[in-house]
Amino acid sequence: MSKLDQAREDINRIDAEMARLFAQRMEAVQLVAEHKLEHGLPIRDAAREAALIERNCRYIEDDAIRESYAQFIRNTIDLSCDYQRRMMHPSGTLSVNLGARSYDIILERGALHRAKELFDLDRKCLIVTGSQMPREYAQALAAQCRDAVIVTVPSGEAAKSFSVFESLCSTMLREGFHRSDCVIAVGGGTVGDLAGFAAASFMRGVDFYNIPTTVLSQVDSSIGGKVAINLDGVKNIVGAFRQPKGVLIDPDVLRTLPARQIANGLAESIKMAAASDAELFEYLESQPIVENIDRVIERSLRIKKFVVEHDETERGMRKLLNFGHTIGHGIESTGALLHGECVALGMLPMCSPEVRVRLISVLKKAGLPTTVSCDRDAVWAAMQHDKKFSGEGVDIVTVDTIGAGRIERVTSGQLRSRFDAAFREG
Repeated sequence: MSKLDQAREDINRIDAEMARLFAQRMEAVQLVAEHKLEHGLPIRDAAREAALIERNCRYIEDDAIRESYAQFIRNTIDLSCDYQRRMMHPSGTLSVNLGARSYDIILERGALHRAKELFDLDRKCLIVTGSQMPREYAQALAAQCRDAVIVTVPSGEAAKSFSVFESLCSTMLREGFHRSDCVIAVGGGTVGDLAGFAAASFMRGVDFYNIPTTVLSQVDSSIGGKVAINLDGVKNIVGAFRQPKGVLIDPDVLRTLPARQIANGLAESIKMAAASDAELFEYLESQPIVENIDRVIERSLRIKKFVVEHDETERGMRKLLNFGHTIGHGIESTGALLHGECVALGMLPMCSPEVRVRLISVLKKAGLPTTVSCDRDAVWAAMQHDKKFSGEGVDIVTVDTIGAGRIERVTSGQLRSRFDAAFREG
């Protein structure tokens, strides 16, 4: 037998033994999951994980191998945590798999009232909520926290300012928050963006949980880790990527939303379906939308979860989620329409005539606008500040076939042609 054959035979034997030991390890992990579920403990324990890696690496004498083994242990811990999630939350849970930054999305009616079972609330918790949000939601959460501080911020984009951001950080400093404490957003997308950015910044980062209470935030902004505030009228220009420790989506909280806000959120579901999921788009065409809101939310989350897992920091695939945003953000800067309404309008210039016909039908069905009257030059000027613009052009998302969006680099002039044509048609 050659040295190569011998080495391969040794590897096969070792792999078989590792498989047996891995199965045994996962049986022990299941017992751990059962204990954590019974006692309401969080899945991840950063201190224990670090100690485990350090202790096990002592068994490896070779420095080069030790580095590889440390990564092997980290991967094993991630697999164990994912297994615990499936054991502890077998239904109504989607896991966003991002290694050490992985987290669960709990989608369940009534889940707000058992947040203590799902999140680690045995610490100081800064609960950030919006001025137009029913206070009962923040209070229901605060009652489950060991030590809660509720801060109410202005509604809408006005909350995403340096002054409000500063006030959140000052509150945490005054109340004696430490890195072991957390921030929880209870509200729409602007509250999540602001609270997440404060969590990412205070003491260089504290844990962040998100409890979105609008359709728009539930299907889109609550996951993915994008957190930001605005500057000089430019939306989301100062921000970071900060993945939450967990997301809780309770469709029961949507009962207080007016019909326009429901439609506002559905625009993002329609966007994701048009660009990435033909089956969901056909479902939106053929079935009552609001009556099936739970299914629409769940399917939309699966689309975004897949995209985020494969492109966490928007280097490629995740740009597909910008369908409708390039022009939509410009329209939104006028302040006349809601975000989802602007995205709806922004999609129409970016698709083929065949897709446009189907898209208009679904948008109208959902109660969204398909035409707009506004200052065209002001909208175009606002678009120039978009983060997607660069000296080499701008990446736009176009959809020629439902479910098959693609990213296309165009010049400013080419985009202006699409823009002008859309306003003429509108």
